[in-house]
Amino acid sequence: MPDKKCSENSEQNDCVMPVRSANPIRARSLIRDNLEKQAGCLNLIHSRMPNIKVFSGTSHPDLAQRIVDRLGIDLGKVVTKKFSNLETCVEIGESVRGEDVYIVQSGSGEINDNLMELLIMINACKIASASRVTAVIPCFPYARQDKKDKLAGSDDTEEAKKLAKKNYDWKFRSRAPISAKLVANMLSVAGADHIITMDLHASQIQGFFDIPVDNLYAEPAVLKWIKENIPEWKNSIIVSPDAGGAKRVTSIADRLNVEFALIHKERKKANEVASMVLVGDVKDKIAILVDDMADTCGTIVHAADRLVEAGATKVYAILTHGIFSGPAISRINNACFEAVVVTNTIPQDGHMRDCPKIQCIDVSMMFAEAVRRTHNGESVSYLFSNVPY
Repeated sequence: MPDKKCSENSEQNDCVMPVRSANPIRARSLIRDNLEKQAGCLNLIHSRMPNIKVFSGTSHPDLAQRIVDRLGIDLGKVVTKKFSNLETCVEIGESVRGEDVYIVQSGSGEINDNLMELLIMINACKIASASRVTAVIPCFPYARQDKKDKLAGSDDTEEAKKLAKKNYDWKFRSRAPISAKLVANMLSVAGADHIITMDLHASQIQGFFDIPVDNLYAEPAVLKWIKENIPEWKNSIIVSPDAGGAKRVTSIADRLNVEFALIHKERKKANEVASMVLVGDVKDKIAILVDDMADTCGTIVHAADRLVEAGATKVYAILTHGIFSGPAISRINNACFEAVVVTNTIPQDGHMRDCPKIQCIDVSMMFAEAVRRTHNGESVSYLFSNVPY
């Protein structure tokens, strides 16, 4: 006879009863069913996501912590330090054998050091027998150097100014590097099996890899912010500060059912905008500038001034990656923006302290959901048009 106590608990806890059957096949089936019930009970004790480890580099620990909080797991233990000659040293503080590893490292701050740290962390996990290593790179480094018809670096740099003074030909630069491809090769050689990033400067960068790349979009979060924070958004117009962002703004405008415009920018030489031609009617409308990134903010500030001259009542700027280097903060403070909205793919706490116009959209839930879906073998395409709650 089965134990009375076990019988009482069976209804509540699915206690495993002794298997008694004359049919051996039936007995094996009962054993299997009971073991599955036991495994279900154990899963309530263990982590909700077994066999997964998430590590953070030093570039953006806050975002990594938000991701693991959303997943309901702990951040992996890792120690990063530098030797006296500034070599990077990484020590993984726990076993990753057979684990699904995710390393969060954004292309911000000291970009070269952070990129090298990411490569070392990937390789350390790979040679420690991790089953899969995924690099979560919210802001992909060197993404602007994706083709040969552009000089490496920003047009606002001192190097660019010096070259301009030497009257170099700024139209044909056949010796410029394709550094984004080089970064892709380095990540693959280091041992990365998968890449998760957001709003690549050029979507064709995905083709630089021979491994899967999930390029998430900030667009769903941007749409949500517009509807919740701009009361008159139905009287708005979405504007691209350059011709390259036309596809981005048309997609947002279609989903909001509003009009769009773009600004055609012409340069005679580096660091000098010859003219900005507005294509579209912004008179008596709220202009929302949308771009994937802003570095020194020269372009969006000129674009905002042009929109005000054309009759826009208010000007907002919404950017995925707010780099804000050099004179960017002072330019924004002196510009006519109602708000400059960025995501936290790059740390923004310091920028928000220095500039009250800067507001931040948290996209950690999108990366967390991408990690969860990747780990469980589910489709990630849902995130291309929805914000997970």
